[in-house]
Amino acid sequence: MTVSRRDLHEGWTLTVTDGPIPFAVEDLPATVPGTFLTDLLDASLIEDPYLDRNEHDLAWSGECDLVYRTSFTLDAVPAGRTDLVAASLDTAATVVLNGTEVATVQNQHRSWRWAVEELLRAGENTLEIRFASPLRTARENAQAQGNLPFVGNALPYNAIRKMACNLGWDWGPVLVTSGIAGPIGLESWSGARLDRVRPLVVPAADGPGGTVTVHVPVEREPGTDAPLRARLEVADTDGTVLGTATAEIPAGADASDAVELTVALDAVERWWPRGYGEQPLYTARVALEDPSADGAGATDPSAGTPSAVQPLDQVTHRIAFRTARVVEEPDAVGTSFTVVVNDRPILVKGANWIPDDCFPTRLTAADYARGVGHAVDAGMNLLRIWGGGLYESEELYDLCDELGVMVWQDVALACAAYSEEQPLRGEIEAELREHAVRLAWHPALVHWNGSNENVEGYYHWGWKDVLPEGKGWGNAYYTEILPAILAELDPTRSFTPSSPYSRGALDQPRNPDHGTVHNWVVWASEEDNDYVHYRDTDPRFAAEFGFQGPASWATIERAISERPLTADSPAMLSHQKAVRGQEKLISGYRPHFPDPDPGSFADFHLTTSLNQARALRVGIGHYRALWPHCTGTIIWQLNDCWPVTSWAAVDGDGRRKLLWYAMRDLYAPRLLTVQPREDGPVAALGNDTDEELTGTLRLRRIDLEGTVLADGSLPVQVPGRGSVLLPLPAAVAAAGDPSREALLLETQGHDGPAVRAVHWYAEDKDLALDPDALEVSAAANPAAPGAVVLTLRARSLVRDVVVVADRAHPSAVADRQMLDLLPGETAIVHVTAGADGPLDPAAFLADGVVRSVNELVARAAR
Repeated sequence: MTVSRRDLHEGWTLTVTDGPIPFAVEDLPATVPGTFLTDLLDASLIEDPYLDRNEHDLAWSGECDLVYRTSFTLDAVPAGRTDLVAASLDTAATVVLNGTEVATVQNQHRSWRWAVEELLRAGENTLEIRFASPLRTARENAQAQGNLPFVGNALPYNAIRKMACNLGWDWGPVLVTSGIAGPIGLESWSGARLDRVRPLVVPAADGPGGTVTVHVPVEREPGTDAPLRARLEVADTDGTVLGTATAEIPAGADASDAVELTVALDAVERWWPRGYGEQPLYTARVALEDPSADGAGATDPSAGTPSAVQPLDQVTHRIAFRTARVVEEPDAVGTSFTVVVNDRPILVKGANWIPDDCFPTRLTAADYARGVGHAVDAGMNLLRIWGGGLYESEELYDLCDELGVMVWQDVALACAAYSEEQPLRGEIEAELREHAVRLAWHPALVHWNGSNENVEGYYHWGWKDVLPEGKGWGNAYYTEILPAILAELDPTRSFTPSSPYSRGALDQPRNPDHGTVHNWVVWASEEDNDYVHYRDTDPRFAAEFGFQGPASWATIERAISERPLTADSPAMLSHQKAVRGQEKLISGYRPHFPDPDPGSFADFHLTTSLNQARALRVGIGHYRALWPHCTGTIIWQLNDCWPVTSWAAVDGDGRRKLLWYAMRDLYAPRLLTVQPREDGPVAALGNDTDEELTGTLRLRRIDLEGTVLADGSLPVQVPGRGSVLLPLPAAVAAAGDPSREALLLETQGHDGPAVRAVHWYAEDKDLALDPDALEVSAAANPAAPGAVVLTLRARSLVRDVVVVADRAHPSAVADRQMLDLLPGETAIVHVTAGADGPLDPAAFLADGVVRSVNELVARAAR
């Protein structure tokens, strides 16, 4: 008998049995997988919590006890063993089958399997999952653990193994869920089944070959001990079997006597991060066979076809051959932090990933494809799966494997001290053991990180001063327990205890000379949060940093019903979760932009959106100019889980903010910026390609009308995967009249497109720009029915043309943003809306759609 599965996803009802819910809920149809809040929303019993201030009307959600119940019919109880298997229960759950308690559990981050054949019966069966209030449970746990410190919100998320940000964060609402958060069903089998098969896939140390080794644990049905056989087949991208290995499992052997199988291949292609090579994926199939079935005939591996023996159980995964690690080595400055794949240092261009919805059970494969697509289209090569969220869906990791997006995986421990005592210790160990094996199949995973900001919290946030002497706060996880588990189960990736972390100065996790830093001084400073302070330090690796900006126009219009829209209305401020966030938005733009017209939300929106993008231009431009001293940047953050003012490049409705377009420029293979240095400004040229960049850098200092006031040129020779700094000649290093001049820098005489930058000598608020310098025309795009082509022409210098396309149509998307135009220059912007078209060209000529700094500064001066 092979393993068979029956999903139990239908016929569920929800009943709230206790708690301060303001209405009765009994036998409400429920969706599984799902959450009780989404069930209430689907039944129109609550308003959409993403809109206006509706979130606050659901403050009771985490205080409720509830029951999910379903019935299912069996013609007969299956022979052999039947397990109830749950991928995720959120969170404090008691499982009851036909009136008998199966288990009480408390961990959203792991799966569960229980033998239930003795509880099943022919005919109708009833399954209940009773969820206790997660907040009451967390408070009880916190008291038992000693009320360890945490930051980020007011609820003790560190006392319960639940997605931390579900209890609120400085970008997320407090919408505390309970529910069956993953697939659930019955798995029936007899004789034996595969337990968690663990791979070790490595290329040869020298030469073109590689090996695939699998550790194959077997669970036997009690009372059975027949001999078994494990088989490993490795196939190429076309499905051709390249190699096979088998091993006999003697009678009586069980999971503790796991066998290992190895297939050695003479030649394999290596997997590379995007921008460094291709991503060839092979397939490994592991089967558990009954040797007595050999009458069917096992195929000769040299024939290149799979075994014909019907397996008792099997698993199939895609694999790839590569080496990957983070190198942390002492050097003349401090301690390096370099991602190395296949022995090549990689310039990391990445972003932090948070759960893409406050209710992740709603996410589909298309949602994950869209989310990872935002990273790919912006030129990113790494996503950091942040520790305050979830170990993510297989769909996300599969996409990263296919697309060459490296994954840095945090253990789900963030911004808090964690008890090192049981039962929490056992739960953290169990979840990591599960996910280490699950994720070991994915070549995209290159690095494990033990926690987010927890070591920093101990040394810099006062925890050290309030924790009792000898009280464990989590350090044993980061330095002993977690690395030991990963060394045993997933030795092909590197591990760091926390981020930020200073390998050469353990009590100084913010030390820029050692390892990773999280630069939040810039945004969070009470005295001066001007983004130019990104240049104050030269870190080895910037693993987290960012600057806030609002959601896109149409997202705000959907989420906020107040009219007119204002920056500080009650509903708008409800979608701003950062401490003094609105004040920091304003203090952050004031060194650069004039105060917008108080009556114009559109001007405030544009100013803060531009300032967010400019901040990351300065930060990443500075960090990339430091390569190879600084080996990478991971911005906070790629995505949002709901409509909110935040650090994200893509808002909660999936719209790309101005920051996203800036990221696409900053993460381009070749980047040209102007950087200040003690001896004067320099042109910084980064070349993240294998080809040397040679040619000339042409320099022209021009006035607003385009008159060349000074010019010059510099020879350019930038090695592949290198960077250079070129001091600017005195004639162009400074302006005669900073308010009326700009510097144009452009590479010439090399293969590929020119690399261009416009450097402004004065802040926007001090520029004497012509507010009427831009001419705009719009027409239907004959090559794309329903789309629009915008033609932009500059009569004089224009800074940062922005097309607020979603103001003309909620689904409209411009392909370019933040364009600096020279006098007489014309640029084309294509606007599309997909299936939501057609677009009306006239709508893009309305006030507030095509905008620029020229107009913004002039309006503020009136």
